[in-house]
Amino acid sequence: MNPLQFFKCMSDDTRLKSVLIVNQLNEACVCDLMAALELDQPKVSRHLAELRKCNILQDERRGKWVYYQLHKQLPDWAKAVISQTAECNSGYFAASLANLNAFKQQASSC
Repeated sequence: MNPLQFFKCMSDDTRLKSVLIVNQLNEACVCDLMAALELDQPKVSRHLAELRKCNILQDERRGKWVYYQLHKQLPDWAKAVISQTAECNSGYFAASLANLNAFKQQASSC
């Protein structure tokens, strides 16, 4: 992976927030990202497929859900960019994390 490929893949708001959320949580399922981003499953899955194609995320199927985490072969410089972006810009995706927390609280109360 070269920097141009990495930054092109990360240049979309949905993909960038998805990667930052996955980084923050260490892994996230499609349903988590749907709740966090307030988007439907096809749109989230389409963006996640692009991130897989770019080798930024990898997936693992567990039952009916697919879980995503940072790709194990992601270069250290790319991991550092993602981590530093998350640390220094928590406000950028704070509302998405709040959406996810509200979703999880609502689901656990049922």
